[in-house]
Amino acid sequence: MGYTGYIEMLLKAGKRMEQKACLLIHGFTGGPYELHPLASYLGQKGHRCQSVTLPGHEGDLRALRKVHRTEWIQCVEEAGKELADQHGEFDLIGFSMGGLLAAYAANRLPVRRLVLVNTAVYYVSPGRFVREAVRQFRDGNLRSLSVKQATPLRAVLQFTQLVRELKPEFPQIRIPTLVVQGEQDQIVHPYSANYIYGRLAGKKQLIWYPRSRHMICLDEEAERLFTDIERFLD
Repeated sequence: MGYTGYIEMLLKAGKRMEQKACLLIHGFTGGPYELHPLASYLGQKGHRCQSVTLPGHEGDLRALRKVHRTEWIQCVEEAGKELADQHGEFDLIGFSMGGLLAAYAANRLPVRRLVLVNTAVYYVSPGRFVREAVRQFRDGNLRSLSVKQATPLRAVLQFTQLVRELKPEFPQIRIPTLVVQGEQDQIVHPYSANYIYGRLAGKKQLIWYPRSRHMICLDEEAERLFTDIERFLD
């Protein structure tokens, strides 16, 4: 390699180090909009954020009937490899089911730091779910209820199998990891955070948000959440 080529290589390496790349993974039946406020915030702080849209989540949830859980894994792996080719190490943020996929990817890709947001391991009790359904009905917010009704049963089974298959990934994670959990989460039981935190093998941190529900990036403590995540990544 000539002198000019060596200098170009150093400049490219320095540019890759300056750009803090971050991959964000949304949840089951959701989309990048679930993490968009966080991505926007981090983008303003100098992070290059990239979101994935998991197969079957492009709009019409009926498309989930034809999707196998391995397609979600493959989608995240491909996006992570592309980001690694451009930046080397990158940060990874997973929300709900995306947290499971992030755990899987963190054990196989050059992930620098990992953030698990309301990650789906255990679900809420039936009583808590019913109370949430009643609250949404009274408030006239029936969108999430209609989403649940429109979700194909096969997709739900794929999701539950994914949870069972990827839970063993947590004890293998040795990179710095931040676990965040909304205490009012009506989808994922808060015990999930304790389960994950207790099994991580590397440096770890657990932060609770007492007033936040499942869609924590759109909830009242979002600003505090964003600040906590940025502090952890930096």
